[in-house]
Amino acid sequence: MYNTYQGGVPLAEVVRSGFVEGIHRGSVVVLDAAGSVLAAAGDVTAPIFPRSSNKPMQAAGMIAAGLRLADAADLALVAASHHGEDFHVRRVRELLAGADLPDSALRCPPDLPIAGLARAALYRAGGGPGRVYMNCSGKHTGMLLTCQENGWPVDGYWRPEHPVQERIRAAVQEYAGEQVAAVGVDGCGAPVLALSLTGLAAAFLRLVHADPGSAGRTVADAMRAHPEQVAGTLAEDTRLMAGVPGLLAKGGAEGVQAVAVPGVGAVALKIDDGAGRARMPVLAAALSRLGVRAPVLDELAAGTVYGGGEPVGSVRPLW
Repeated sequence: MYNTYQGGVPLAEVVRSGFVEGIHRGSVVVLDAAGSVLAAAGDVTAPIFPRSSNKPMQAAGMIAAGLRLADAADLALVAASHHGEDFHVRRVRELLAGADLPDSALRCPPDLPIAGLARAALYRAGGGPGRVYMNCSGKHTGMLLTCQENGWPVDGYWRPEHPVQERIRAAVQEYAGEQVAAVGVDGCGAPVLALSLTGLAAAFLRLVHADPGSAGRTVADAMRAHPEQVAGTLAEDTRLMAGVPGLLAKGGAEGVQAVAVPGVGAVALKIDDGAGRARMPVLAAALSRLGVRAPVLDELAAGTVYGGGEPVGSVRPLW
């Protein structure tokens, strides 16, 4: 399918020593608590690949398909892009061992931890890339366990036609309120499902407004109760959920971010060039339109530009 996304508008500028040296373009949509568009910029109706921002809906699809986890922290890990810290890796391995599955059952490619300290510690210990260290290993473990719960074959669990992926796709469509426009191969090897930014924001709003005990609410509650599992000790998603009461957050590769606050609204954005440094300033500006304010948002509202090891400028929102 031809990608109909038209691209965005200037959303952030990079200022060095008082000189604007770069512009990040993108698209962003803000929904109010009822799901109506409060504000938007760029193309928010054409499909994009949300990448890992789809993970909460994917996890909800696994729960709806029968995945049962005794610990909410395990479910948060299934919806995570974890940074490969010891507590992440240990939990993935415990889930696999409990299901009598080896690390090699994971389809995600071998990788190194995202967290620099964890990566350095792994190298010091004589280790190297492994499937459990890959940031999507929690999601893949959840898919494997869902297959076991249903008696589905684990072979080929990552293929779009596999029953577990069909259930996940149905859930993503249900929460987004729109049909998946395209199916691609994500960085981890599992399917990535295309949605509009408006559909992505609506999905997050439905997750936080879902009835207690439902699949979507169970995932949202687990992520918010265990934000350290969703990303990492110093990661943005973790800081956002720890710092803004009730906020659900999940970033994705290529400059995608989605958040929702129950009773307040939701935001979804994409930075066209994929630059991660522009996501938080634009997100903080978007959340301010919903009246959401918190110290952590002040901290993330402008990225720091360095020169000679010293701050010399910032990445600041234009929208």
